[in-house]
Amino acid sequence: MIGPRPAAYWQVAPLVAVLAGFVVFPLGAIVVASFWDYENYRLVPTFVLRNYAELFASHVTYVTYLHTILLAALAWACTLLLGFTVAYFLAFHVRTTIWRTVLFLLCTIPFWTSNIIRMIAWIPFLGRHGIVNSVLLATGLIGQPLEFLLFSDFAVVLAFVHLYTLFMVVPIFNSMMRIDRSLIEAAADGGATPWRVVREIVVPLSKPGMAIGSVFVVSLVMGDFVTVRLMGGGKSAAVGLMLANSLSLLQYPQAAAGAVVLLVVVLGIVGTILTMVDVRKEL
Repeated sequence: MIGPRPAAYWQVAPLVAVLAGFVVFPLGAIVVASFWDYENYRLVPTFVLRNYAELFASHVTYVTYLHTILLAALAWACTLLLGFTVAYFLAFHVRTTIWRTVLFLLCTIPFWTSNIIRMIAWIPFLGRHGIVNSVLLATGLIGQPLEFLLFSDFAVVLAFVHLYTLFMVVPIFNSMMRIDRSLIEAAADGGATPWRVVREIVVPLSKPGMAIGSVFVVSLVMGDFVTVRLMGGGKSAAVGLMLANSLSLLQYPQAAAGAVVLLVVVLGIVGTILTMVDVRKEL
């Protein structure tokens, strides 16, 4: 068997260099720093397990991780439902490419501004004296303002859905566009209802796109701390926010240990998703 030619190694060398410089080396530095010690504001380059011992011995760590996973699960469920609905409408109900392009551009309009601006825009809408409460009070549906609309887990999940739904729409839409329309026509000719067509044809064939979108959403939500800080108002906890607090206190080894544990947890979730669906069909 003839091995790869030397030219093949040179062709892949730039990609290896980029991955090594921007992925392997930073991750390696974080892992090494997670075993360092610190005294006040000084780092001590040594090998200790103190950071991991403190992390796993704290009850707050487990509660924070469970709460973060709950937020990620809620955001994933909402984005999956909305993403599938939007993708299905674009793939099967919008007939022309021009209109699909126009509607996709409308979906991307919120991304023309920063995430922080989009989150701040929710405050006058959901606040105690915001638009939602004002309308509900004026119509007599409620007797006093709803407090849970802002600075709560509800507000955090709502912001996550607003920020990351498009990451679910695009891969699902890509999967749906690859579905052979003759399968749907044959099912319809055989007497299948539209709901049965969706359940037995569209959903199974869209699973690779749903898996890819799930990986995007879960990965982004698990590491997000800005959204939790702004929309939670200090009443919602997340792992990313816990790491940000450690960094603000200059406890870099402790933050590095938390980042390693978070990476392992996220990789476990992503690995579970990828074992359930063959995403190679989408690539």
